[in-house]
Amino acid sequence: MLGRIRRRWAWVRPLLGAGILVVLVWRLGTRPFLEPLHRIDGWSLAAVAGITVVTTTCCAWRWQLVSRALGSELPLRPAVAAYYRAQFLNLVLPGGVLGDLHRALRRGLDVGDLRHSVRVVAWERGAGQVVQVALTTVVLLVLPSPVRSSMPVVVGAFVTAALCVVLLVRALRGRGSGALAGFARTLAADLRGGLLARRVGPGVVLASVLVVVGHAATFLLAAHVAGSAVSPVRMLPLALLVLLAAALPTNVAGWGPREGAAAWVFALAGLGAAQGVATAVVYGVLVLVATLPGAAVLVVAWSRPRGIGPDAGGTGPGSPRRPAVAASREGASRG
Repeated sequence: MLGRIRRRWAWVRPLLGAGILVVLVWRLGTRPFLEPLHRIDGWSLAAVAGITVVTTTCCAWRWQLVSRALGSELPLRPAVAAYYRAQFLNLVLPGGVLGDLHRALRRGLDVGDLRHSVRVVAWERGAGQVVQVALTTVVLLVLPSPVRSSMPVVVGAFVTAALCVVLLVRALRGRGSGALAGFARTLAADLRGGLLARRVGPGVVLASVLVVVGHAATFLLAAHVAGSAVSPVRMLPLALLVLLAAALPTNVAGWGPREGAAAWVFALAGLGAAQGVATAVVYGVLVLVATLPGAAVLVVAWSRPRGIGPDAGGTGPGSPRRPAVAASREGASRG
């Protein structure tokens, strides 16, 4: 039953993104999608490429910190290459998460522990999104935006949900044996001994903040290229809202929720839905071009035997670091 639901949801997700695009074209026409493309120039492409170097390196550093905290060393250079590849795949494949899944699978083959690598990538992406939500919430509470009046209710709902999750995990941990109890103990052990540790937590937060700042700067630049003259202070809350929607795994090669959210929030702000779509389109094109090094990483990986590509780095099967992964897993299970 659950398997059928997952398979159907896998088909429904890209259809939702495609449906959003169809509605936008029906209501606004094709001009907001095509006209802003002529405004993109070499300067804007170079600027976003430079920003993407910084954000990708920060993401790779965050991945390295989380991996080390959970028991396996990950060299930064191959992590950067793998992250570029993952971002490129996220932008050209449906769902927006297949690149991260590929990153986890490749890393699992390198360290000889697929479950561990998937856990690390899940925590790394999850930590980044938690920081993104927190920063967005702060900005929406401080700066004027169309949703500012609703933010106290939203914050209350988030806090309530977080408390419920904490209570649920604590209750499951005390249930003795069982899959759910084991999962809860692993979850608590990863947080207590990993992400929330003093040697890891501040670095993860700093890297995540820099990533959000870089993505927001890219969106502000896209708004300027698309013809908007709105001040950065007024545009920033809208940018963060759109970036949250862009993280939803219901897109078609990165498109759909991002354009729909941009049309909605720009219309609420009195800037026009068409201007929102144009900004989102420019943002999507700029980011896609900036992540093209990920395509080069894919080509290099296909042309080399396994273990020689950018994911190697001395952490594959037989590496002296592998026992650390096993030790981490055993410690978590004892949790």
